[in-house]
Amino acid sequence: MLSRVMSSALIGIDAYLVDVEVDIAHGLPSLSTVGLAEGAVRESKERVKAAIKNSGYDFPSDRITINLAPADVKKEGSGFDLPIAIGILAAMGFLAPESCAGYLFMGELALDGLLRPVKGVLPIAVGARDKDLKGIFLPEENAPEAAVVEGVNVYPVRSLSEVVEALLGISVPNLYFHTPYQEDEGDDRGLDLKEVMGQENAKRALEVCAAGGHNLIMVGPPGSGKTMMARRLVTVLPPLTFDESIETSKVYSVMGLMPKGAGLITIRPFRSPHHTISNAGLIGGGSNPKPGEVSLAHNGILFLDELPEFQRNVLEVLRQPLESGEVNISRASVRVTYPARFVLVAAMNPCPCGYRGDETRECLCSHAEIERYRSRISGPLMDRIDIHLEVPAVKYRDLTVSRHGASSGDIRGRVLAARKIQEARFKGSGTHTNGGMRNREIKRFCEIDRDSSLLLEKAMERFGLSARAYSRILKVSRTIADLDGSASIAVPHIAEAIQYRALDRKAYP
Repeated sequence: MLSRVMSSALIGIDAYLVDVEVDIAHGLPSLSTVGLAEGAVRESKERVKAAIKNSGYDFPSDRITINLAPADVKKEGSGFDLPIAIGILAAMGFLAPESCAGYLFMGELALDGLLRPVKGVLPIAVGARDKDLKGIFLPEENAPEAAVVEGVNVYPVRSLSEVVEALLGISVPNLYFHTPYQEDEGDDRGLDLKEVMGQENAKRALEVCAAGGHNLIMVGPPGSGKTMMARRLVTVLPPLTFDESIETSKVYSVMGLMPKGAGLITIRPFRSPHHTISNAGLIGGGSNPKPGEVSLAHNGILFLDELPEFQRNVLEVLRQPLESGEVNISRASVRVTYPARFVLVAAMNPCPCGYRGDETRECLCSHAEIERYRSRISGPLMDRIDIHLEVPAVKYRDLTVSRHGASSGDIRGRVLAARKIQEARFKGSGTHTNGGMRNREIKRFCEIDRDSSLLLEKAMERFGLSARAYSRILKVSRTIADLDGSASIAVPHIAEAIQYRALDRKAYP
């Protein structure tokens, strides 16, 4: 007898429906799976057999063939255990085919028939809603994640027998209701920029970075607070919108990184990979492509500490996501696209020993060593970083002062006001922040008066700034003007933006 049960699989961060077809025919006892099933799917036969028996049901001693359609796309993961078990029981005649119709089944089976959580439930729930299915049966632990998708019924279950009883009409399955999304009013990581002693100029640059979505690099000696400030930058960013939360949560769902019991990622991600990371680890990839750190940082911050220590070829792969906000990975059988719109924050020492420009420590590096150290970061990558910030060593008087600067909450209020201006400015254009402005938008929104133009001209001649640096200065000055509530860019805005091009200046050693 033949049965057909519906399940789902993933390509990238999007789901597609999979028909699980089960045929039971006379012959020697066997169970075979076809349809490009990967290792975990092929191994499911032993789990399914034990789960059915230990749940109190008979297992057929016939030839069982399982087909996962479409057969030309690889399927991986243990989430097919439940639909295969339901398909076998339906093919035996124990379950009526119409009782399974219109439902999607997903879940890993333990040998005793209990269900274990699986990855990628959020995009699967989105796919089920788009196909107008009746509902989804899935492990109880995955229910909060699936229930955030409106328009699809979510039935959390703990065991195979619970699913069977619901399909037989013996019991009524519980329906999990979603909780309306609420934006976080503040970041709950327990970090605050007021904890950073001194460095008021650097904090101002972080405010500009957050307000305009500008990429930033900090250059300073060890112990100057670069890492501390980078980790607190996320606390001044605007809260995630519902759409941003869905996008980010999809990536984390596919990777199995959703916090336990959480339906959505509600705070902006902060990712800080080690400098030994590989291309695939940073950008994503593998034989079955998976998202990398740039996608896990989507709608948040990617922090690269000790930037010159990263392999040059690893840094070069950042150029595409920094430009387009996404990552395209092609393999022989599949092409996937992952979102990767993030703010890049990098930190580095001014020289190999780290103490060039320090008033208390002598630098022992030669000019040639410094040039080699900085040349590890390519020009095209540096061109994509809007703000170059010098972070000096903290002075003793800054460590002992009792008065602190502005808190993250205060700065966040100013950032939100600037973002609202940008939201109105770019409405319907596909651009979200000043940092993402294209050339035509720079010409339209970054007009400057004669005095500002003369100042910028002198700065370009004196410091040898490039044409791309010119565009970056205009974008940053537009953000500074927004923070001031100014409709036009003035001389002070240009002057401050010029200060944030430290690594472009010829005078910088």
